[in-house]
Amino acid sequence: MKCATKEVAPNVLFENLPSTSKDVCDHRGSNLDIEVPSTSKQSSMSDISLEDRPSSRSESRLSTTSSSSSLLEAENYLLKKQVEELQNQLKSLKVGFDFSAIENNDALINVYTGLPDKALFMAVFKYLDSQNFHYNLGWSVVNISRINQFLMTCMKLKLNPIHKDLALRFGCSVATVSNIVITWLHVMHVCLYKKFLENQIPTRHKNKTCMPSSFSPFTNCKMVIDCTEIYTEVPSQLDKQKYTYSSYKHRNTLTGLVGVAPNGTITFLSNLYVGNTSDKNIVKHCGVLTSFLAGDLILADKGFLIQDLLPPGVLLNIPPFLMKAQFSPEEARQTVTIARARIHVERAIRRIKEYKILQLIPQNLRPYSSMIFQVCGFLTTLNYPLIKEVEDRYFCE
Repeated sequence: MKCATKEVAPNVLFENLPSTSKDVCDHRGSNLDIEVPSTSKQSSMSDISLEDRPSSRSESRLSTTSSSSSLLEAENYLLKKQVEELQNQLKSLKVGFDFSAIENNDALINVYTGLPDKALFMAVFKYLDSQNFHYNLGWSVVNISRINQFLMTCMKLKLNPIHKDLALRFGCSVATVSNIVITWLHVMHVCLYKKFLENQIPTRHKNKTCMPSSFSPFTNCKMVIDCTEIYTEVPSQLDKQKYTYSSYKHRNTLTGLVGVAPNGTITFLSNLYVGNTSDKNIVKHCGVLTSFLAGDLILADKGFLIQDLLPPGVLLNIPPFLMKAQFSPEEARQTVTIARARIHVERAIRRIKEYKILQLIPQNLRPYSSMIFQVCGFLTTLNYPLIKEVEDRYFCE
């Protein structure tokens, strides 16, 4: 026996047929004696199925539309939450510049800090970070990491940006910048300069182990000395303007003494004196002469008339003065020989002055000017050797 064969959608038909009709269709291949509904009943059922078909499709479309709308609403909600989170992160993000921006580029590290590469920067930082210290202004800085505090201080020394610039770069106040710079300046001065450079002048015998050829006429030389002047902002007090004015530079300056070993290493840095202080008075008061013993030789410029200040047995070699129309051949050779040797102290001074803070010390940092000069000088010693001729013997014991 066969089921009704009127063409309708199978799924729709099964949903609307009575259970007995479904059984009939399910057992169409059996020999069971089942009464088949009349034609009128089939037609009626077919009519019901056809009438219900549009309604079922409409419900399906409504269900699909509702499901899509729910997905869009959920997706919109999640996107809004994500946008809110990112906006909050942007608001809380204060640091616009930090060490991670330059750590993989040694050239940039040198530009911003004056140190040659990341390895040396990290070695110096880790040593300083291990020290116990208190902040200069009495309150600690916690919103900037210590490595970025060290970077900020090095940037101040190397590039001398104004404090407002550093505050903008590191996302802090100007007072915080002052607190960081002055604090780390003290730490670097005590832990680096005083520990590793002050009173650490090598003997003339040690200098002989790594002496360049230009010093072959001066094998007993212990130090080459020279003074340098550093510009400073004009002081507000008239008396300080008078004392810091240099008749040589025609500006307000501070003057310091630099001493280098024959191999070009900086071995002495004096405090800074007011600009009108003579070279002789600086040598007399800075304490450099206490490190010389009988037999030591000092090379200097002709302006250093300090023979009467030297300890017994200490020698001084300066270029000859022009006492007549021209130098004799011997005097000319002597001048050239001394110049070839003492040029290295001028090269060392030029390296120190690559720290731009020494091109013009700001008025608010003038009380720390000697500290700045000595720290910059020490950082200069961490660079590659000044004289490549003795580079392989540079760290000799």
